[in-house]
Amino acid sequence: MKTALIIIDTQDSFFHTDYWREDEFAEFRANLTQVVTHFQQQNWPIVKVLHSREDVENSPFNPKSGLVKAMAFLPVHYDKVIYKSVHNAFTDTGLARWLMREGITKLVITGIRTEQCCETTTRVASDLGYQVEYVLDATLTFPMVCDITGQHYSTDDIKARTQLVLNKRFATITNSHDYK
Repeated sequence: MKTALIIIDTQDSFFHTDYWREDEFAEFRANLTQVVTHFQQQNWPIVKVLHSREDVENSPFNPKSGLVKAMAFLPVHYDKVIYKSVHNAFTDTGLARWLMREGITKLVITGIRTEQCCETTTRVASDLGYQVEYVLDATLTFPMVCDITGQHYSTDDIKARTQLVLNKRFATITNSHDYK
């Protein structure tokens, strides 16, 4: 089964958001680097997904900001680079066509944000028939507050929920130590 690593939205744009936090970034970077290294050693394809919003003028996700580029710790070469403007990596990108041409049937999902673009891409990939592994500790998110209830959710809360709703439904949950 041909496998590709999908690195979602791990881009400089996030450093310039009002919710960016450094406290979990070093561990995320180390975990993602381990997965990337494994894929490079196996000579398996790596896809970089960048979130780009030309319709939001003063956003760090607008290409005019100069921030829609891979974070410096990531590799400089990818087998495919795609730009998306929605929460999943399929809807507006042509990714499915490329994966089909390459004969790729299994995806390993990593990146930023755990519960948004990474989880949404996982659900769509599963619906499209891909076998999906979701590398939970190679995703990054930030604390959130529910607009309706005012309840605070830590990154651990968010990741626990993602694991609960994805595992054995849309993906197999893995961790970076599975990619050595």
